[in-house]
Amino acid sequence: MDCSKCRRLGALWMIGQGLLLVLVPQLCIRMTKQMIGMNFENADKLSAKPALLRQLRASGIGMTAAGIAGFTMERAASESDETSEPAQSETKA
Repeated sequence: MDCSKCRRLGALWMIGQGLLLVLVPQLCIRMTKQMIGMNFENADKLSAKPALLRQLRASGIGMTAAGIAGFTMERAASESDETSEPAQSETKA
């Protein structure tokens, strides 16, 4: 697989994860409770403070922005590579 395809896939994955955190931060909290519950008792009685939900949403926004920026930069780089290739082949001939 080409490195640019891997970077695009990673950027799309980051966008997806960020959107999940923004839209459903309770899912992350529920998963964390389940993981803590494997090693500790009464983990299901824990409750998240509203500040944690805001922090999760803020990190989701950051992840989404980073994914969009990465995808956009990779797309621009691949387009500039495609346009510069014919010019290089003409100079070699």
